[in-house]
Amino acid sequence: MRYQLIGVNHNSAPLEVRERLAIPDSRLPDYCRDLAAHPGVEEGMVISTCNRVEMITHTTNGSADLRGFLHQHFHLTSEELDAHLYEFREKDAVRHLFRVASSLDSMVVGEAQILGQVKEAYATARAVGSVRGQLDQLFTRAFAVAKRVRSETAVGSSSVSIASVAVELAKKIFGTLHGKNVFIVGAGKMSELAARHLMAHGCASIFVANRTYDRAIGLAHKFSGQAIKFDDLYENCDRADIVITSTGAPHAIFRREHGEQFLARRKNRPMFFIDIAVPRDVSPEMAKLDGIFAYNIDDLQQAVSSHIADRRKEAELAEAIITSEVERFEARLNTLDVVPTIVSLQDHLETIRQAEIDRVRGRMGPMTPDQEMAVEALTRGIINKVMHTPITTLKTAAREAEATTVIDVVRRLFNLQGKGKEVAAAPSDEEKEVESPH
Repeated sequence: MRYQLIGVNHNSAPLEVRERLAIPDSRLPDYCRDLAAHPGVEEGMVISTCNRVEMITHTTNGSADLRGFLHQHFHLTSEELDAHLYEFREKDAVRHLFRVASSLDSMVVGEAQILGQVKEAYATARAVGSVRGQLDQLFTRAFAVAKRVRSETAVGSSSVSIASVAVELAKKIFGTLHGKNVFIVGAGKMSELAARHLMAHGCASIFVANRTYDRAIGLAHKFSGQAIKFDDLYENCDRADIVITSTGAPHAIFRREHGEQFLARRKNRPMFFIDIAVPRDVSPEMAKLDGIFAYNIDDLQQAVSSHIADRRKEAELAEAIITSEVERFEARLNTLDVVPTIVSLQDHLETIRQAEIDRVRGRMGPMTPDQEMAVEALTRGIINKVMHTPITTLKTAAREAEATTVIDVVRRLFNLQGKGKEVAAAPSDEEKEVESPH
């Protein structure tokens, strides 16, 4: 297995670094193509969320300069980036991906959004052709593992989430949410989820602004709210007590001067900003104003951490499932590696047998049917005895860590290099049951 993964997440890098690596959805196909074309990479895909940016690859020889890819594409030096990176290979890369898909590596362990985000990234990569055989197998299995973790543990059963924590913080600021107005800026899924929680706790009305006005209308309709044109955002934002913002803007859209205007029009009544965007939508300077309470994604993480103790036991059960699934996946890949080598060996020795029979037949002249059968039986018996030990060794090695070494030795000994290496793997019945990422 020649998997290699590199990235940053909410644990390894502060928000200031993550926002410099954030990739807009519109650019994700280009990054997937570029990654797959990077030297040493056969297949590649990118996962970019508010809490992580990761590059997952299948490489030519087990190693590619993925740090160089990040430096080049994000214009960051080693000093700026490398201390925040993690990098995994082979089994460790498989384990990390299984944990990500199963929401064991999330800011809120067990949250459901990450699996959908991984599936969307996978669908994008497949659409541009940067994911094919090897990564296809890996992600198909990752989705099946996530499904198993969900069904066999209660890791996702707790109500703790970024949205629920945001509601708690808002309650602390306002005392009660009854009668408060909510403004959603950007029609993303997490913004919608936070708004749904806030409305369920008594908020009175909702406004929605989005660069695409039709999307704002659609989301506002879900809450019986009012859509606001993005150009009219600053003239209307002060109508809300709580602002949930998650746009794809490259720079902050709410700055200190905006906060000063809002407070003046509100006669200093407080405003609560939940900034889920990466890069951030709310400037840190705005949060210094008296009456403005702004929480970004990392602030919410700190609040979440105090709520997750009840998930630890279930997370331990999920980790055990991940461990067994990694071993199972490795064994399956090793078996798939062995099969083409065995087939190539059989074909190679059969070609030699037939050539030798043809050569001898030319010298001996016509043979009787009994002689033909005797020669056939004799030569097949010899070939079977020659094949017995290498085939037995290969089948045994398929279950061991040294499988790749044994396969390589057999292929070299019998001059099988380049013959029959690419054999497509059909998905298992369990994998076929996994829902489509589309």
